[in-house]
Amino acid sequence: MPAWAEGDPLEVAPRLLGATLTHGGVSVRLTEVEAYAGPDDPGSHAFRGRTDRNAVMFGPPGRLYVYFVYGMHHCANLVTGPDGNPGAVLLRAGEVVAGHEVARSRRPSSSDRDLARGPARLCTVLGMTLADNGVRPELVPGEAPASISTGPRVGLRLAADRPWRFWLTGDPTVSTYRPAAPRPRAGR
Repeated sequence: MPAWAEGDPLEVAPRLLGATLTHGGVSVRLTEVEAYAGPDDPGSHAFRGRTDRNAVMFGPPGRLYVYFVYGMHHCANLVTGPDGNPGAVLLRAGEVVAGHEVARSRRPSSSDRDLARGPARLCTVLGMTLADNGVRPELVPGEAPASISTGPRVGLRLAADRPWRFWLTGDPTVSTYRPAAPRPRAGR
């Protein structure tokens, strides 16, 4: 993995914007990411320690941490922290820049703007599954973005106030922000 994609996830996340990720016959220019700081971050899968599911997050850096959520979607993070430190960056959205026909075959009812707009859609167009957990992705840096925006991460209840989501300002492929839905109180 190139050195520019390793280190503290809060520093690596904005550097990933504009980079091209290639997998499964499709290339995506990353337009949105979220940083997760491992044991110091209640929003991270590694907050409570190492498990069989999150072991890849503990290094070495440069590998994909792919997981399955809601019984139907795959999501992928790039592990960035040094070996033993589970920092990672969630790959939230991107623009398909090569392999359009393959991407469209994987998401046939989506517009080109929406093909990889959101972490599950991004994994779908790239053909990523749990079988890709731990692989080293093909990642090429892009040009420095003209403008980067930051804000809260999507859908988190814990550490929801941290502005660790980064995106290319004004890019149409960036996903819509949605806060976590409030949990109903017991007895109501």
